[in-house]
Amino acid sequence: MAVSSHTSVKPREGVVTLADRWPLLGQRRPLVVYLCGVVTLGLVVLAFSAATSVVRGADVLTFTALVLCGAVCIEATRRLGMPAGVSRDLLSAWWLPVALLLPPVYALLAPIPLQILIQKRVRETVLYRRVFSSAAIGLAGYVTSTLFHLGVGDPSELTIGVGGPILVAIGCAVVFTVLNTGLIAVAAHTADPESSWREVLWDRESLTLDVVELCLGVLVAVTCGIGLPLLLLALPPVVLLQRSLLHAQLQAAARTDAKTGLLNAAAWQREADTEIGRARRTGETLALLIIDIDHFKRVNDNHGHLIGDQVLIGVAAMLRSQLRDYDVVGRFGGEEFVVLLPRADGVEARRVAERLRSRIARMAVPVDEVMLSVTVSTGVAIMNVHGDDLIELLAAADLALYRAKELGRDRVCLPVVPPARPPGAPAAAPG
Repeated sequence: MAVSSHTSVKPREGVVTLADRWPLLGQRRPLVVYLCGVVTLGLVVLAFSAATSVVRGADVLTFTALVLCGAVCIEATRRLGMPAGVSRDLLSAWWLPVALLLPPVYALLAPIPLQILIQKRVRETVLYRRVFSSAAIGLAGYVTSTLFHLGVGDPSELTIGVGGPILVAIGCAVVFTVLNTGLIAVAAHTADPESSWREVLWDRESLTLDVVELCLGVLVAVTCGIGLPLLLLALPPVVLLQRSLLHAQLQAAARTDAKTGLLNAAAWQREADTEIGRARRTGETLALLIIDIDHFKRVNDNHGHLIGDQVLIGVAAMLRSQLRDYDVVGRFGGEEFVVLLPRADGVEARRVAERLRSRIARMAVPVDEVMLSVTVSTGVAIMNVHGDDLIELLAAADLALYRAKELGRDRVCLPVVPPARPPGAPAAAPG
């Protein structure tokens, strides 16, 4: 299951704004409308379902058992933590059985206690993200439950072993995954319109995880339908898979900058060293860019750190969207970004840098009914021209960046290279 991302919110020094007290108000207006619409729809559907549902003791017992299994999974992996950004878990292994075995109202209720537990015991984030996640999961579960009960009259048919109910359950599990991912993806894309749909929907890894969740959910539903005590046999494998998944995500998170999602400085340096070594062996060209946001301190001072964070996130998203998959891009610290361009010569590197400069200048961040734009200055260094290793290339690109700033910012510069001395010509006299 995908859950929405976490972003820290820091108020300006000495000033507490309405957006600082209510972080949702600091988001883009379309995002606020969308989140409120999904949550309102979830509440309306919940009220309707609660009014038209009949409470049965057996249903309450099954619901409690499945939610407790989810709570055990959360507690068993709590010490691992949860990475920032859009994260994945296997809690659908418990939500799907709720949707398949019980009336639809329980699918709306199931995410609420587990999201509260995650908020209190694992990772505290802004409240509106947890509320939205609960609503999105609940609505996906409600639709799934409704479809399954229309297709299979008696949920106990899952335990008979007949192919029909199993196939219907698998189809409904696919619906749950598509709806949940879609609701989260729309929110992520609305928050960052510059991002591509590919980034917020599926890649090969997330699709594989969705298939695993789907299989687990159906298997747990069959097991639970046979008998509640059998959940004790299903719980340990799910906990182990959950721990393995979180461990892998935390390893990946250790390589990335939490605010922008780009490689952090240490991880970028390791990747860059590998690419430079490969370029030496193959004799291919390679370029390095240092990109600095102009007057970024003014953005923070005039508009607050929340807007500053949105600018950083926007620039990072623009870099990702304009660069090739094998280009190495990272956040170097503060408002500086670094890009390594394998197989790029001086002409190609300058063309790419100019395109990035132009696209970022056209980017806009909404601030108090107006749009805030920024510019960047870029220093470019070419391997075997301005340096032979990473340290030399960084130093040369940094000098070029300072030159760009001295010339007025919002431009791309290369280091000044002294003209080559013809063979046999005497060296210039010192001084």
